[in-house]
Amino acid sequence: MTGKDLIYKQFQGETTERAPWVPYTGVQIANLKGYTAEEILKDASKLTECLLESHKQYSPDGQPVVFDLQIEAEILGCDLLWAVDSPPTVKTHPLADTKEIPCKIPSRTEGRIPMVLEVMKSMKEKVGDTTALYGLVCGPFTLASHLRSTNIFMDMYDDEEYVKKLMTYATDVAIAVADYYIECGMDILGAVDPLISQISPDMFKQFMSKEYKRFFDHCRNKGVFSSFFVCGDATKNLDAMAQTGPDCLSIDENIEIVEAKKITDKHGILISGNMQLTVTMLLGNQKDNQKVAIELMDQMGNKGFILAPGCDMPFGVPVENVVGIGQAVQNIESTRKFLESYEKESIDIDVEMPDYANLDHVLIEILTIDSKTCAACGYMKAAADDMVKIFGDKVQVIERSIMEAENIVRIGKLGVRSLPAIAINGELKHSSLIPSRAELEAEVKALVK
Repeated sequence: MTGKDLIYKQFQGETTERAPWVPYTGVQIANLKGYTAEEILKDASKLTECLLESHKQYSPDGQPVVFDLQIEAEILGCDLLWAVDSPPTVKTHPLADTKEIPCKIPSRTEGRIPMVLEVMKSMKEKVGDTTALYGLVCGPFTLASHLRSTNIFMDMYDDEEYVKKLMTYATDVAIAVADYYIECGMDILGAVDPLISQISPDMFKQFMSKEYKRFFDHCRNKGVFSSFFVCGDATKNLDAMAQTGPDCLSIDENIEIVEAKKITDKHGILISGNMQLTVTMLLGNQKDNQKVAIELMDQMGNKGFILAPGCDMPFGVPVENVVGIGQAVQNIESTRKFLESYEKESIDIDVEMPDYANLDHVLIEILTIDSKTCAACGYMKAAADDMVKIFGDKVQVIERSIMEAENIVRIGKLGVRSLPAIAINGELKHSSLIPSRAELEAEVKALVK
């Protein structure tokens, strides 16, 4: 039985001999051939080369062709900031100062879409018979925020009709791009929408449910499976997300996956996840990764579950860690025996915390996965950066990314359990919900001396 067979059987509700393994290979695979993130996201031959090498080394049952949430935004007028070790980030928002509803739908020939389609066709020809291929589009809410900026969060209170119209437009874009990917033979269409974790269930139902149901119904009518990708602690929204009709929910480490599976089981859909991107995959060793993978597979069983990272892997994840997971999946019992006496070492780092009681300014700490790669983290940081524009040197903003081991300790000391989050003068104020500008401004103003 091929890896693709395993995944198809899972999507069809069957029990398989083992859980399938889908490494969300984003820009991390550039390391396999010594390229930068920017190189593989702009060059079809380099991206294909790295995908094929990751296919050989990581033993995937399924894999995404590209993991970049800025492809559509770039075509629609967002300027991007490129980096050597992460996907690009959105630098400008064409609708930030206007409430127009665009009518432009990206074509097959615009921006980087032709490059992506070329790689999809190549991968389909080379590995598509044995490996399930994922085509990932930018989810409608995240695309809407790329265009409108963080203003969209205030719009939800001030101009509901505008948000609904913008969501309809963004969904039209997602459906059009999904169709291009389906034509290239993608087996699973994923809508990747990290910002869903930043809104309430009521907001989700009011603004997202109808459009997401339309997207997933479209995929089903096209004869392909679908997956709803979310980052952050979206626990509160999982049931509403499942009701929109995806075939799978893909979740990250902020969500308790055993409990989450009770929801997906209730709706008869899959769950995918949720290996820790930093503590385990980035900062752990090969044995750590194999141990976590086996523990997850033991917990989740062989029905309704796909083993995967919590999201696309950071650029710096050691190759041997991902290789080790593939080996563990393929050889569960022998790996289990090999790890019988292994215990993960705890992070033992002394960090000096700020003297919060004696600050001469307001200290806003943005606690993130990484604002360069996590859209929700980036928008939360942007909300904090606005406070510097308002209050000047009376406010200092520091990002504490868990890409650095010492910040894992700092975040633990602050009592933070879900990311992204905001602490002000050492007190946790916002967790997995981006505050409105007015709300954050009021909190800072109360503390300015």
